[in-house]
Amino acid sequence: MSKPVLAIVGRPNVGKSTIFNRLIGERLAIVEDKPGVTRDRIYSTAEWLNHEFFLIDTGGIEMSDEPLLEQMRMQAELAIDEADVICFVVNGRDGITGADEEVAQLLQRSNKPVVIAVNKMDDHSMHEKLYEFYSLGVGDPYPVSGSHGLGLGDMLDAACSYFPEDHGTDYDVDTIRMSLIGRPNVGKSSLVNAILGEERVIVSSIPGTTRDAIDTPFIRDDQEYVVIDTAGMRKRGKVYETTEKYSVLRALKAIDRSDVVLVVIDGEEGIIEQDKKIAGYAHEAGRAVVLVVNKWDAVQKDDKTMQKFEQKIRDQFQFLDYAPIVFLSALTKQKLHQLLPVVNQVSESHNLRIKTNVLNDVIVDAVTSNPTPTDHGGKRLRINYTTQVAVAPPTFVLFVNDPELMHFSYRRYLENNIRRAFGFIGTPIRILERKKSE
Repeated sequence: MSKPVLAIVGRPNVGKSTIFNRLIGERLAIVEDKPGVTRDRIYSTAEWLNHEFFLIDTGGIEMSDEPLLEQMRMQAELAIDEADVICFVVNGRDGITGADEEVAQLLQRSNKPVVIAVNKMDDHSMHEKLYEFYSLGVGDPYPVSGSHGLGLGDMLDAACSYFPEDHGTDYDVDTIRMSLIGRPNVGKSSLVNAILGEERVIVSSIPGTTRDAIDTPFIRDDQEYVVIDTAGMRKRGKVYETTEKYSVLRALKAIDRSDVVLVVIDGEEGIIEQDKKIAGYAHEAGRAVVLVVNKWDAVQKDDKTMQKFEQKIRDQFQFLDYAPIVFLSALTKQKLHQLLPVVNQVSESHNLRIKTNVLNDVIVDAVTSNPTPTDHGGKRLRINYTTQVAVAPPTFVLFVNDPELMHFSYRRYLENNIRRAFGFIGTPIRILERKKSE
């Protein structure tokens, strides 16, 4: 199941980013009392009651031919196109402006459900202004204060009521779902066709040929797979042609539905900053990861080339030190046979469950070799008990005397010991600390 999408739109400087930050619980969007600070879509996940969803913050929509405002409007239009529900933010103190009416007309043409967040309604004396916003004709208005967090619950209740029911494809529990992500033109579609052995996906040298995620089930050596090809991720801030309806969000949705993510890198061009950002999405989502260096046939090589490239990847992708690397060519199918066995291996690691007594033996040995840290007063961290509470990704809870005593470097030390003992190739590991009484 892919999460539904809520897009926050409106003219500049009505408090969209403040509401966005309030809903996700962190200051991810830049907030400044100056129109046009948020110039691109910003994505995050959010949760309200039993609903998990993607949240998009956008630059303000303003009908103008000025280049920056034109780009902001294009970004907002694409966010609207991707959204299941739209939160239209207006400024309750200003009342309805001409720009609000133009945005409302744009939303009417979208035929998407809309809730109106009438922002900056900090006290009840202002609520009588609420009713004029019904005249926009796009949805029910809700009084909110982004800066104080007031009224957002009622607004979210309304927005979540419009979320579509899940009609996604349910695959068998043993089916490995894998998505291919990467910046445009690294050969993702060619790799899909090479894996399948047939021309199932359009292949073009023009970046962005793949417009949306495409599911293709297949069977190889009695193992069932679903491969999800996604549109290439462009750098944020890049002006999207109006004909290109794909976005980072669609790749995020594909990651959300995957067990294993293949991060495809162009072997000819080498690693760029955008590759790390793209891989970071998969890591943060807790998916198993394989780093795939494509177009390896086109690289001028000697006996040290692969070793040097692999070292460069390890230096640049230190947060993915657990991910295996496969060098191949989708065009010539060189080393292609190595890919699916690696996918099987990381999928198995992703779902591996360790017996509690065996796990605790490993933790005891690790603590014996390297005692737990102490605070400045000499109080030492004591690990009483460890258990695995989840798979995909493997998640472990350590019951301790005081979680504040767990230093990140010691957590990493324990993770390395768990990996060394049980493998866990290609999958992130999550370690959580709980006080023993919990």
